[in-house]
Amino acid sequence: MREHVAPFVYFLEVHLLYASILCLAAWGLTSIRAGSATWKYWIWVVTSLNFIVPLGGFFDRFGAATVSWAHQLRGLDAIGVSLAHHPTAGAVLAGAWLCGTTLMLARLLGRIRADRRAARADAARAAEPQRGLRAHGVPIRFSASAPAPFVAGILRPNISLPHGIEQLLSGAELDAVLLHEVAHARRRDNLIGLIHEAALCGLWFHPLVWLTAFRLVLYRELSCDERVIEKAHGANLVSALAKLAVPQQPSLLQARAGSYLGVRLTRLVDGQSPEPCVAANTLLAVLFAALLFACVLGTIAHTAHCFVVRT
Repeated sequence: MREHVAPFVYFLEVHLLYASILCLAAWGLTSIRAGSATWKYWIWVVTSLNFIVPLGGFFDRFGAATVSWAHQLRGLDAIGVSLAHHPTAGAVLAGAWLCGTTLMLARLLGRIRADRRAARADAARAAEPQRGLRAHGVPIRFSASAPAPFVAGILRPNISLPHGIEQLLSGAELDAVLLHEVAHARRRDNLIGLIHEAALCGLWFHPLVWLTAFRLVLYRELSCDERVIEKAHGANLVSALAKLAVPQQPSLLQARAGSYLGVRLTRLVDGQSPEPCVAANTLLAVLFAALLFACVLGTIAHTAHCFVVRT
């Protein structure tokens, strides 16, 4: 059993090293003002999946013989060997990781259960006239527990609206809000977010996985706002967000709607021209794809011989 510790730890180190490099590259690319928020959102989705799925592991040893710099990384391989030779230290680290993972899982499962209880309670209280309401094919329900509009559900998403929102917002403002939420629902953003949250339970110790989570939320919201701008409803969404955030009715703005609110409002006000920059988007995609390929290749090259453990 002990002989498997060093190769496993070494592969994990190399995978996280190159996933971290890609994450920093994604942060740099998406910080460039040019390019659409939607493309940047998908860059962060791929960055998240790259942390979760060790792509290099699927091609371990593939083509490594032809890569001149294919070798184990000195220093990283020594960590796994040291843990293999000192099982007590390895057990302490494994115990700390397990405690953190258990707490994160309990937090995530508790939130999921709370959301399901709230959804069942709202469904039980639902009045007959609201059944069958849809926005662009996405079901709508009114909720007594929803402090702001949001998308509920993972595989079958629906838009949840707080009771009385039709009195607070004008028809055009409500349409803009629905356009934003429909974009979330059609893209299955809740499923993407849940996958990353599950990964975060196991990689809670890595600060760049937390950074990825924050950037996913930011560009998820900005990309949906971008869809609203494309439909010429940007100004209506600005006024809707302002009304939802008024101090007199603080309960109407929850964390999901208020995430990065200042950034969103700035983009909505400054980005009223929805003309896409094809060149900028293409350059972002090409650069990120090249970096992803380089990181996968680096993982392959430096783990091709990871089963040869130097003692």
